[in-house]
Amino acid sequence: MTRRKIQIKRIENLTTRQVTFSKRRRGLFKKAHELSTLCDAEIALIVFSNTGKLYEYASSSMMQVIERHYKHSGINKSDHSQDMQLDGEMYNNLREEVSEKTRELSHLGGGNLQGLTMQELQKLEELLKTSLTRVSKAKDARFTREISMHKTKRIQLMEENQRLREAQRLANEQGQPPAISFPICSSSVPPLSHNTSDNSLNLGLRLFK
Repeated sequence: MTRRKIQIKRIENLTTRQVTFSKRRRGLFKKAHELSTLCDAEIALIVFSNTGKLYEYASSSMMQVIERHYKHSGINKSDHSQDMQLDGEMYNNLREEVSEKTRELSHLGGGNLQGLTMQELQKLEELLKTSLTRVSKAKDARFTREISMHKTKRIQLMEENQRLREAQRLANEQGQPPAISFPICSSSVPPLSHNTSDNSLNLGLRLFK
């Protein structure tokens, strides 16, 4: 039985993706080791998983292979070190910003308030008031839209009821059943009169109740 050829695209299922990553990573490192042994090649592999975990393989020394890569690619080591330093500073700044935003979210949820000063508490109170006002406005706007939709639907039902009543009236006058019959909104139908002077009208209304 031949192996089924899979489509090369991102695996959506998390468990299947992790299992495939583990198997393929081991296979990749095995092939690198075989290539290094068979062909006396100097190989270095660096792999980061989607969770940020580092996996690496080197036939001799990872740093030696990287140094050779710098020399052959014309990369200035000092420039590279400076770039790495800038990246490290940016990473630290982003980490501090994330930590600060995490604390703010905790405060908004009512947690870790003991260490806040009076000014910080007042600022948090104003922020909560502003957020509450925005939520209230969004809720009111949603209610207004829903009320408008219900009014429009009610008008449409009333118009449909009127059309069906008119069709029933014409059918009664001609002594024929109506060509179409749909259930109508009972709220729009007036109560039956006890006056029996117009039997055809009463009969038509009873048919549509």
